[in-house]
Amino acid sequence: MAELAPIQPCLWFDDQAREAMEYYVSVFPNSRITRIDEYPDESLDEHFQGMSGKVLNGQFTLDGVDFVCLDGGPLFPFTEAVSFIVSCADQAEIDRYWAALSHVPEAEQCGWCKDRFGVSWQVVPANMGELTRTPAQIQVMMGQKKIVVAELERA
Repeated sequence: MAELAPIQPCLWFDDQAREAMEYYVSVFPNSRITRIDEYPDESLDEHFQGMSGKVLNGQFTLDGVDFVCLDGGPLFPFTEAVSFIVSCADQAEIDRYWAALSHVPEAEQCGWCKDRFGVSWQVVPANMGELTRTPAQIQVMMGQKKIVVAELERA
């Protein structure tokens, strides 16, 4: 078993943990699913009704960052209070990640987007701090959904 980082985010999915892990490792380079433990046969315990074959504990790595996840039902949906930052080298990388991760147009603002599983991401240039130093740049950024580097540079 691979040794995991001492601190990792844990994502609680309703019932899409396996699908989400497979999708995320297809989006990010140097990524892999390292472990999937399934719920036991539901006939063993009434608490597992409908969960047989779902993910009890999933472990995966996205470009060097370890995550864990589980299928836990609809008790705790994702919110924008937690998001993952994707630092991009250039506009092409921003465009690629945005196309892969943004699936909820009404949740898009200032480089933030929400994927089809409800997880929030910040798809931003690695030099975002340099691109938002002036009030004019900040104003431009506040009006953007996907970050457009050239617009920030012109501001």
